[in-house]
Amino acid sequence: MGNIQEFTHEIVIITGMSGAGKTVAVQSFEDLGYYCIDNLPPALLTTFLALMKESERNITQIAAVMDMRGGEFFDSLIDALDILEKEAYVNTRVLFLDAENETLVQRYKETRRSHPLSPKGAPLEGIRKERELLSELKGRAKFVYNTSQLKPRQLRERIGKEFSNPASPKFSINVMSFGYKNGIPIDADLVFDVRFIKNPYYVEALRPKTGLQEEVSSYVLAQEEAQELIAKLTDLFKFMIPQYINEGKSQLVIAFGCTGGQHRSVTLAEHYGKLFSNSYQTAITHRDINRRKD
Repeated sequence: MGNIQEFTHEIVIITGMSGAGKTVAVQSFEDLGYYCIDNLPPALLTTFLALMKESERNITQIAAVMDMRGGEFFDSLIDALDILEKEAYVNTRVLFLDAENETLVQRYKETRRSHPLSPKGAPLEGIRKERELLSELKGRAKFVYNTSQLKPRQLRERIGKEFSNPASPKFSINVMSFGYKNGIPIDADLVFDVRFIKNPYYVEALRPKTGLQEEVSSYVLAQEEAQELIAKLTDLFKFMIPQYINEGKSQLVIAFGCTGGQHRSVTLAEHYGKLFSNSYQTAITHRDINRRKD
């Protein structure tokens, strides 16, 4: 088989002990841009990959959780892995999540869930059965993580370092403008009210224009209050954004609001959208720019 650069598709099989963190793992892969599937029956794995290969959506990175919920699990998964290892177009990696028995028992007690292999008995009985059944699969795994001492954030960080594509930005920012008269956007993480800046709406020549036009943006940015706000916010963002990244956040929505969402908020959103684009994957959204009612 050739090296990884020759592969056109990548699939990560997320498996391991029940309660070891597969839910956090698949969420982490979703944040990394993988197409994620939970509880994919192993018998359908090769069929699914064939469909993805022919898909017009150009899905090249897939993460699939396969665990005890798959029923006839072990034999069919081992068979599927044997088939995929012979395929030149796909790079298959198995991520096995493990934890100490004591840790798994404690997690089951905290969630008050029963173990899938011991629905009416003690969790430890099911854990021992599962560990024995998974021994061959664990031996075939390229990555084995013991999550006993890992917090969810630490597991996310480890997956990010191991599986992220260096060419793809791992953190994105959406800078949004909006008008307060139309309501605050519900998906914003940070909201800044810029209505204290002098309003171009009351300048007759600027009223029909928007913050996308130089006359309006120059009017807004020339104000002393706007410049002071930019200086303070820039310093704040330099501190906050790395903290969000360290905590495992994959995206941030920053919203600037003015009265109507056409002038001041648009100008500030454009300013920071261009600034952030030097370091992060950035999108700019002007929610209310076309909702003018004179």
